[in-house]
Amino acid sequence: MTTVLRCRGLDAGYAKGRPCVRQLDLELKSGEVLALLGPNGAGKTTALLTLTGLLPSLGGTVEMAGKPIRSGHARAASRAGLVLVPDNRALFTTLTVEENLRLAVSGKHKWKDERDVILGYFPRLGERLRVAAGALSGGEQQMLAIGRALVQHPKALLIDELSMGLAPVIVESLLPIIRQVADETGTGVILVEQHVALALEIADTALVLRHGHNVLQGDARRLSATPELIERAYLGGHGDTDEHWEPVLATPDVS
Repeated sequence: MTTVLRCRGLDAGYAKGRPCVRQLDLELKSGEVLALLGPNGAGKTTALLTLTGLLPSLGGTVEMAGKPIRSGHARAASRAGLVLVPDNRALFTTLTVEENLRLAVSGKHKWKDERDVILGYFPRLGERLRVAAGALSGGEQQMLAIGRALVQHPKALLIDELSMGLAPVIVESLLPIIRQVADETGTGVILVEQHVALALEIADTALVLRHGHNVLQGDARRLSATPELIERAYLGGHGDTDEHWEPVLATPDVS
């Protein structure tokens, strides 16, 4: 698999000299699902906004397919194939499902072909094409937000809090579709998700942020089998300080 997205030494935040995310190293390969985990306030959303150029970086580099992305240039990131599904979904609520999707289709792609692909992943949207996005259920809105991202043919798809406001049963139905998309299209996916066990079921790798630091990373199956590592990463231990974090590596179980 080829590397589609890489960041090195990324500092991210909202005030110069005061990063919320510190020295983040991350690599995403084609067809890989990376679960970006951590407690509230860990810096997950800040990292995604910085990777996609919606927030200028405070240090470090971001590359797509080995080419640097200019800090704070969302359009350049989008042209390079970085697409974000934000936690608020950012839908045009007064427009219909079809209109939301059509607006995201580029001129070189045919609407009918794009529609068929999206409805293949989300058949429910086929019944709601003429319904305003604001009238959809939360699960349907998330399907639409992901579908709108997919018609842009991302190389790296970043999904922030897929489960926001959704019942667990809906999350359980959506996450396998993310796995399917990665497998069938080769799109690399970074998934921010609070349902840790569900995210690890469909992910290849995982990275845990705490207080802006990478405190745990490794094979998703290995981490799923050792929940005490996740608990330690989330809760920390006595004497932890922001200045002395070292990432804990969880290697694949090859026995």
